[in-house]
Amino acid sequence: MSGTFVGMPAFPKAAHEAVGDQTLRGNLRHATHTIRAKRAKAVAEVSDWAELREAGKRIKDHTLRHLDRYLVRLEEAVTAAGGIVHWAADADEANRIVAGLVKETGESEVVKVKSMATQEIGLNEALEAEGIRAYETDLAELIVQLGKDRPSHILVPAIHRNRGEIREIFAREMGAWGRPAPEGLTDTPAELAEAARLHLREKFLRAKVGISGANFMVAETGTLVVVESEGNGRMCLTLPETLISVVGIEKIVPTWRDLEVFLQTLPRSSTAERMNPYTSTWTGTTDGDGPRTFHLVLLDNGRTDTLADEVGRQALRCIRCSACLNVCPVYERAGGHAYGSVYPGPIGAILSPQLRGTGSEIDASLPYASTLCGACYEVCPVAIDIPEVLVHLRERVVEGGQVTRAGNKVVLKPAKGHAAERAAMRAARWAFGRPAVLRTGQRLASHTRGLHPRTLPGPGRAWSATRDLPPVPAEPFRDWWQRTDGGKDGAE
Repeated sequence: MSGTFVGMPAFPKAAHEAVGDQTLRGNLRHATHTIRAKRAKAVAEVSDWAELREAGKRIKDHTLRHLDRYLVRLEEAVTAAGGIVHWAADADEANRIVAGLVKETGESEVVKVKSMATQEIGLNEALEAEGIRAYETDLAELIVQLGKDRPSHILVPAIHRNRGEIREIFAREMGAWGRPAPEGLTDTPAELAEAARLHLREKFLRAKVGISGANFMVAETGTLVVVESEGNGRMCLTLPETLISVVGIEKIVPTWRDLEVFLQTLPRSSTAERMNPYTSTWTGTTDGDGPRTFHLVLLDNGRTDTLADEVGRQALRCIRCSACLNVCPVYERAGGHAYGSVYPGPIGAILSPQLRGTGSEIDASLPYASTLCGACYEVCPVAIDIPEVLVHLRERVVEGGQVTRAGNKVVLKPAKGHAAERAAMRAARWAFGRPAVLRTGQRLASHTRGLHPRTLPGPGRAWSATRDLPPVPAEPFRDWWQRTDGGKDGAE
């Protein structure tokens, strides 16, 4: 996976800097609170939400267990419908395929539908290196691109920007990318949207090549599905002569009936809508309607390695709704850039370290970017137990162990900087396995509690820098239980 933000520090340092930005925190707080309140209302309308959630989980788990079979079926269906399927093992191969396909058309410009997969592989940068300019057409992605910025949210990539900042970006940068912003542009949403519409319209009408991702792929018919709210995706998917779709292999569902479940849960979880304003589906090519040539690039890039992890594979259920970001107290304060990946928030904290591995300082820190409060699990429409995977990945970081990388079993060494943590956990395991030692330690701690510091020394300072140590009771619970006969004599 190539989607690391080059030069980004580990999460603790990046988050420490982010929480000091009051404008950023204000923007995030307003946006996330608004989105999650609307989502809660939309979900409450559905009486069988729990059943839909369970159905989505089961469909995804079934598909992942039989992914090889469904991918072959998908390839056969796409090919039969006039499409061409390419397989990409990693980001470099995917970028080479796409760049080569664009060059074959003789074009040097492409328009793009919002796509996490193409951000993950760094496609825009790869195309630019080949002399091809990619234009983002999603409003939020356009803001990020014009501002030479990075996305900070799965659903709303420019969530960290307010209206005034967007107006300044449009006024300053639009002219260098095409039609300039209107004179006297204000920061009212209607004027900003109109400026973007005028700027993008000429690109839609001129472009011969479109690039997209997909929210879902239906194996039985070879159909791809994109859901969106603005209509820019529909323009990219229908007007160009050539369409290239880059899609992660986990986005597949077996049948149209399975798709029905996700078309109910995704819009309510993401945009808090009963259904998406635009749901575009296409199956291969059709004479006289839509692109004349369709290419599907199926992207692995660490996904089969993730599939090999019995605990971590549930991250591949993700339908990119972003509900977990909007309820996460850590994301709300630190923002998406602190995660150093195109996948921010709780899902990014478990997905990125699996797709990229935990070898870098950034990825080794991501499983700790959580309070383990469980709010992310409660809102996930496919029931990904993110706290469970976070704890699982923390163990991997601290202890190392066997994992799958590029299809091969390798043994990871423990990450640096966790020696004290390993020693503490091993000491705790030794003590908890010996009741007499544990009882003696508890009594000693109670008798010396007046001497206990309020903060920990050494490496423990990282934990106690923002919290006091919990006070030790005057009497261990076991001693109290024995003295009071389980509380029966009423003694305190």
